[in-house]
Amino acid sequence: MQIAKHTFEEYLQIIKTFHGSEAPGVVIGGFMVDMAIRHIPDGILYNAICETRSCLPDAIQLLTPCTIGNGWLKVIPLGRFALTLYDKYTNEGVRVFVDTEKLEAWPEIKAWLFKLKTKSEQSPESIAREIAEAGESILSVQRIHVRPEIGKKISKGKIGVCPQCGEAYPLSDGKVCLACRESPYI
Repeated sequence: MQIAKHTFEEYLQIIKTFHGSEAPGVVIGGFMVDMAIRHIPDGILYNAICETRSCLPDAIQLLTPCTIGNGWLKVIPLGRFALTLYDKYTNEGVRVFVDTEKLEAWPEIKAWLFKLKTKSEQSPESIAREIAEAGESILSVQRIHVRPEIGKKISKGKIGVCPQCGEAYPLSDGKVCLACRESPYI
């Protein structure tokens, strides 16, 4: 079994190193990314959209050149376990999602996705075994067209020095930097 040119075991080790654990969402995400890549033409430059903040963005960043840092990955928190890869120039692409109608044969995956069991009640080994067995069988793919404004890079604009803290910040944020207006620190 291969996931984007890695054996399943290699991919699990990559996940553990990057994510900190063999999280089910990143494991399933590997199958999702692999499926999406196979459904887009070779040689195109593509962007990614992830519809959840949890785990799935890590699979995209591990297996594609799309990252939050380079702006090729947009996380749009729609609350769905789905991702899209699409051509940067035509906005044509594919969306891959966990198909809930296909989960009946996979009770551990279903319990994990729908939070039917608490974390302490879940068996990571059972979930991992089911994910390995299920592979892409729990996924569906659809052709999509992404709205052009989604893929546009957002420029920071001009940069200035905050008069309160002395750090560089985008002047479009206002007279002082966002941290000086509403710091996350005490």
